[in-house]
Amino acid sequence: MDLYADYQPILRPRRGELTALAHLSAEEAARLTPIVELESVEGILPLLRELRPRTQVVALDLGKVPGPPELLLTLAGRLAEMDLGLVPVMRPHESDERLAAHGAAARMHRQRAVLRLQPHADAGNPTEANAVAERVLEASGLDPRQVDLLIDLAETACLSHADMVEERARRVLRWARGSAWRSVSVASGAMPPNLDDLPTDRPVPVGRLDARVWARLGEPGVGYADHGVTSPVRRYGVQHHRQLPTLRYTSEQEWWIYRWARRGGRSDDRCHDLCRTLVSSPQWPSTGARFSWGDAEIARRARTARGAGSSASWIAWSTSHHISHVLRALPCA
Repeated sequence: MDLYADYQPILRPRRGELTALAHLSAEEAARLTPIVELESVEGILPLLRELRPRTQVVALDLGKVPGPPELLLTLAGRLAEMDLGLVPVMRPHESDERLAAHGAAARMHRQRAVLRLQPHADAGNPTEANAVAERVLEASGLDPRQVDLLIDLAETACLSHADMVEERARRVLRWARGSAWRSVSVASGAMPPNLDDLPTDRPVPVGRLDARVWARLGEPGVGYADHGVTSPVRRYGVQHHRQLPTLRYTSEQEWWIYRWARRGGRSDDRCHDLCRTLVSSPQWPSTGARFSWGDAEIARRARTARGAGSSASWIAWSTSHHISHVLRALPCA
């Protein structure tokens, strides 16, 4: 097992998240392996061409995308033409044919894949985990040294749940030490799936319980993964509505949620007032706009009411700040 694994944020395939990846610094890009969780392959290639991540590779998770194994191989070929490295994400529930395609895609690109293991769903004990790992590796034709093991603990909903998640993580990590994985990372998420019920016009703290679980593990050589500034719980079938200007601003222990309704009906004025409040708050970093690309965009909106952006912009700025914050907090390789 490597001494250190890259930060692996699990991100949605949207303009906001990909805009943040397109504005990473070179230092950030070198330490990041973004995992983009697809619900469909439609539109992802044009979006990656327009907003090309600055990372050397992008990991694509097609575990929820139906379709034949050839779908993955076609996608791998298109990314090779774009000179963008692919790291396929393997799921235990996928067929042997799909796993074989993942292995072929890994060999086409960087000789590397991710095994995303959800202990609560995929393997309840070491014997089951051994069987799962053996099947995935055999079907894909990959060696453990080519595979980044991502232990996905899903949602960490409250403090009592965090204790249970932590104990589950310790059990799986004891099992993981028995194989020579390329790296091992632990992922969970604590952002609520719905922020609409939170108060407006003042910052509201939401505990980063996922980060606390990882820190309390205190396991050397275990990498960090999370769901960025979004929830691991996907809300399907929710009617889209016009959002208030909203920023999800990461600090050491919390996200500070800014949802702004004041200053009348103009979104530009609302966003301007929100950003002015944030840059004057205790959460604003000492380096200010230099902290990240997203912070520079927030500082610019604090100076002028023109160009409030959109929900995609607010996610992009929040994700950019979050990635920079996490990388500053993690030990270097």
